[in-house]
Amino acid sequence: MTILVTGATGNVGRNVVDQLVQRGANVRALVRDPAKATFPESVEIAQGDLLDVDALRAAFSGVSTLFLLNGVVADEFTQALVTLQVAREAGVERIVYLSVIHADLYVNVPHFAGKFGVERMIEAMGLNATILRPAYFMDNEITIKDAIAGYGIYPMPLGTKGIAMIDARDIGEIAAIELIRREEAAAPLPTVRINLVGPDTLTGESAAAIWSDVLGREIAYPGEDFAGFEQNLRQFMPSWMALDMALMAERFVSNGMVPEAGDVDRLEDLLGRPLRSYRDYAAQIAG
Repeated sequence: MTILVTGATGNVGRNVVDQLVQRGANVRALVRDPAKATFPESVEIAQGDLLDVDALRAAFSGVSTLFLLNGVVADEFTQALVTLQVAREAGVERIVYLSVIHADLYVNVPHFAGKFGVERMIEAMGLNATILRPAYFMDNEITIKDAIAGYGIYPMPLGTKGIAMIDARDIGEIAAIELIRREEAAAPLPTVRINLVGPDTLTGESAAAIWSDVLGREIAYPGEDFAGFEQNLRQFMPSWMALDMALMAERFVSNGMVPEAGDVDRLEDLLGRPLRSYRDYAAQIAG
């Protein structure tokens, strides 16, 4: 049978596809533009998006397991519900869904609230899923690398509670492990939730200190200015998304994004190796 991967051309999706191929799985990738789909030769391409019901129905033909990833977009919730309905219609009972950590806590942050709604719908629809709840992606730091290097500041308002950032490569590998586990099970497995975190719980000050070490010069943490943060984001993203991100940053400061007891050990047991560190990722993109 076949595993269908949505969001297959993004940071996480590409890693999921690669990890599945390495494990010998039959993979079908749903993509909007096949010309941009540079996957291993064995990967089958299905053209379409999560609001194109006819394309989804075609993509689900012969599929046994679904990896559901949809990005932060204005109609994210609708995309996910349409996809889940078509999956149920196709008889798919094995799902891995990429949600977000503390989806039930960051209730005023639109994309967190949307993902928590999808989690509840998975259960209400009687579907079986591994719900992966990643913390903030280290890979997002690539967008602020130039500000760090050029202005000598770490601009992400992380606060003092701590954020356990995770590398997208680790997310992709864990997702593939769970997809294979569900695919190979004799019967659909019950729903479980797994927090995806990195090994380091970072504050604004500690992230700046790591960048200081990596770059060999002082990088300062200027503190939290949520209005300024939102205005800066509006230079390269829609206003609704900039507000969404600013609200998320406010919750970083008020609540943090801290692992629960046993989260890191559980993930390293799954992977059979240590999680990738923030320092190593910073050194990689600085180079």
